[in-house]
Amino acid sequence: MFEFDGKVAVITGAGSGFGRAFAEKGASLGMKLVLADVDEGALARTVDTLRAAGAEVIGVRTDVSNGAQVQALADAALEAFGKVHLLFNNAGVGAGGFLWESSANDWAWVFGVNVMGVAHGVRVFAPIMLGQNEAAHIVNTASVAGLLSPPSMGIYNASKHAVVSLTETLYHDLRNAGGEVGCSLLCPAFVPTGIADAERVRPEALRNEAQPTRSQLAADRQLQRAVRSGKLGATDVATLTFEAIAERRFYILTHPAILATVRLRHEDIELQRNPTDPLSLKPEVKEAR
Repeated sequence: MFEFDGKVAVITGAGSGFGRAFAEKGASLGMKLVLADVDEGALARTVDTLRAAGAEVIGVRTDVSNGAQVQALADAALEAFGKVHLLFNNAGVGAGGFLWESSANDWAWVFGVNVMGVAHGVRVFAPIMLGQNEAAHIVNTASVAGLLSPPSMGIYNASKHAVVSLTETLYHDLRNAGGEVGCSLLCPAFVPTGIADAERVRPEALRNEAQPTRSQLAADRQLQRAVRSGKLGATDVATLTFEAIAERRFYILTHPAILATVRLRHEDIELQRNPTDPLSLKPEVKEAR
């Protein structure tokens, strides 16, 4: 069992959504917290709230797509608390619409945060954790979009599929390296978080000059509706995630009902039939198109 009290957690995307919920849960378990987010205001509010409640916490404004900033985050964590026991590579953004209507900026932004953010986290923090010779754990936030390929979500799907593969490989690599560092793959479905409003933190250099297309507007409406309809909240997901960490469990599927759709995809592959629309089993989401 992984013990949390007195240990140090680093959490990216901690200003809102899952990241903030992870921070609140970690604080309730007696963890020391190093919180990161590109949204400096949201990060400061989270840090202030947790400090007021008695938590030991620092905030480091971090763009996870920038490897030097992730290294600076690690340096700040070590300077403040000396070690890192738990890492949440959680920051994420999304863009929708028909694939051919997505711009180069869309690809650069989503992959920079969702894929390279996780890659930088693993690259920088795994050696630190392995060198401590203590129990440590990495949680990478993917999505059920890393297990499925819904329409009009191509860039996001591709980025989250990359996180799934990266994390499964990380599991094997950590085992082969020896030591006490484990990892988990978090694959939530639709949950009311800030992901639907991620455009607010897109860097100016990666913003699109053209107005959104019809498919992009429709994808945004579908996402907004699906997120609002989520029956679990970020706090629920945090509770499930910390339970999985304690048990050293790899796959964290917060919405097990989605497994029927995952099985449908696997059957398509095994039977070599054309892909089934993953939303065929979720008519309430399709209606939002």
